[in-house]
Amino acid sequence: MSKSRIVKFLTLGTALLLGTGAPAALAAPPPTASAITLPASAAAERTAATATTAARTWQPPLSTRGRYIVDANGDRFRLKSANWDGAQGSWTGSGSESDDANHHAGQNSHGIPLGLDRAPLSQLMSDFRELGINSVRLPFSNAMIHATATVPDSAVAANPQLRGDTPLQVFDAVVAALSDAGFAVILNNHTNTSRWCCGLDGNERWNSSQSTQQWADDWVFMAGRYANEPGVVGADLYNEVRRDVLDDPNWGAGDAHDWFTAAQLAADRILTEANPNLLIVIEGINWTGLPVDGLPHGRPQLTPAGTLSHALVDSRKLVYSAHFYGYTGPSHSGATGIGETHDARYQDLSRSDLYQALYDEAFFVEENGRHYTAPVWISEFGIGAGETGTAARAWFGNITDYFADHDTDFAYWPLVGWEGHDGWALLRYDAQGGRHGLLDDSDWRATAWDHLMTAPTLTGAVPATPVWRMLNTDHGDYVQSLRVRAQGDWDSGASKAVCPDGLRLTGLGHTSGRGLCTDATAGDLRASGSAQVVVTDERYVPSGGDWASGYTKLQCPAGDFLIGYSHRGTRTSAALCVPARTALGGGSRTVWFDRSDNRPSGASGGDFAHQDYKGQCADDEYAAGIAFTTRFAAYPGPDALLCRTLS
Repeated sequence: MSKSRIVKFLTLGTALLLGTGAPAALAAPPPTASAITLPASAAAERTAATATTAARTWQPPLSTRGRYIVDANGDRFRLKSANWDGAQGSWTGSGSESDDANHHAGQNSHGIPLGLDRAPLSQLMSDFRELGINSVRLPFSNAMIHATATVPDSAVAANPQLRGDTPLQVFDAVVAALSDAGFAVILNNHTNTSRWCCGLDGNERWNSSQSTQQWADDWVFMAGRYANEPGVVGADLYNEVRRDVLDDPNWGAGDAHDWFTAAQLAADRILTEANPNLLIVIEGINWTGLPVDGLPHGRPQLTPAGTLSHALVDSRKLVYSAHFYGYTGPSHSGATGIGETHDARYQDLSRSDLYQALYDEAFFVEENGRHYTAPVWISEFGIGAGETGTAARAWFGNITDYFADHDTDFAYWPLVGWEGHDGWALLRYDAQGGRHGLLDDSDWRATAWDHLMTAPTLTGAVPATPVWRMLNTDHGDYVQSLRVRAQGDWDSGASKAVCPDGLRLTGLGHTSGRGLCTDATAGDLRASGSAQVVVTDERYVPSGGDWASGYTKLQCPAGDFLIGYSHRGTRTSAALCVPARTALGGGSRTVWFDRSDNRPSGASGGDFAHQDYKGQCADDEYAAGIAFTTRFAAYPGPDALLCRTLS
């Protein structure tokens, strides 16, 4: 998404093709996370900030329950956030953009969070608390991680203890100050290269200016670097994935532009290699197609998650995210190029149409009891203090009303700016360090902001809710159980899918390789220990217990239940079973799904195998077997499930 109201999409594309927008090469990689010791400047700033340290009113780490984020005590923690940008890089003011186009960027940030030249960290922390926010989205670029040059003294003039630091060391000090002041910090990989986004600039995708491997390695490094910092609670994997001049990103195609798969890779590496406590924030796809009349283009946001959602190795760490600005729209990039004038922007929609767009593109994800159910964090929205347009002002009131009424997690863009350069910022600091903006000026945004911050919200303990997660073998293995991974390859050469730890298999698709996992009714059903059984034949089918006559039956041993399955091509290969922690019930039934859908009436989980026949056990049942045949069907995939009562 272009955050500028006048960035010309096609002009930027031409510049990129001509080489004028080529990204700078990244420096040598950083040391491994395990070798990192925070620099002395971070410790010094921690001491200097002691006077402003606030008691943390929430207990890390954070996790999710249904559509809500909760702290370690199970209490609701609503993200009331703002974006403290600068470390991702800013537009340097080449003269090609007007001041209005620079409303987010101001001047060159030198690759560090804005405002450190004008206000001490202690004052910034105090001012943030006065706004009422409890969390900060903290963008960074991959280039910042690798930069070795120290920042100019002028860039940290109000924080002399940071002189001589690299951008990453300054970032360390900012993270430490936020954590000590009681704020939750969500790290956000905003750009590859240190420059302002978001046109055709070499930052369209996570791998536009670097490999996916390097991107994931950088995330493991950053997550590990702050693993002992209690305020760091989340990893927002990449900002506004969008089209480059040649190709669109996709959600599940399995190629180099597949955002679904790349996000899954980085998420699981972060949780297994660096910090298992972090929330993983996955933004939707922000833009596809050239914005030219007659060519398909649009803003998918989170809509693809409705048919293909993520199952992380920790099923309670997933948060989905979307961005909304009034000057963009469902089919409007926010630029003023060819083809943009005829498509409605969000600010042109009626209140009811805007609310429908918000639901369709993002908030449907909060529906309870679906394979995609997760909190939705609107991690960017904003508007200028100097905005006079009637439509734009009405949009801001409408969208903040929606967020207030729906108890939404949000992050305003941006938090800090320079007076005279960034009229969008909530707080603007002049050259003398004077504070301006929402708190001190007569700012028309204050009414909407106050409504958003003070509207009724769910507080206290959030009841535990069942988890539903989709499995897929679209492009290979999808083994999401860490306990199973530790045992090695349980069906070599086959495509394997296994539920995350704590969940059991409850549904299968007939031809798609998709599955459904849950902990409904029973919670974590698995016994302690590492025991597991790979079933490849009918040895566990008891005499007189033929529940699928004429079909091959892969049945778990008595007292075990299904957590995974495998196939070789289209042929069912094996079932993976594990022992239950308690005695299981004896009632059973066969659920056939080779010729139709066969799910319980009103079944939870949603359509986990889109456009495929599927079968599903009831919430008070567990799956104990898979039946298939190679004799009568062109597709020898699963045809039936053995569903047994839990108690």
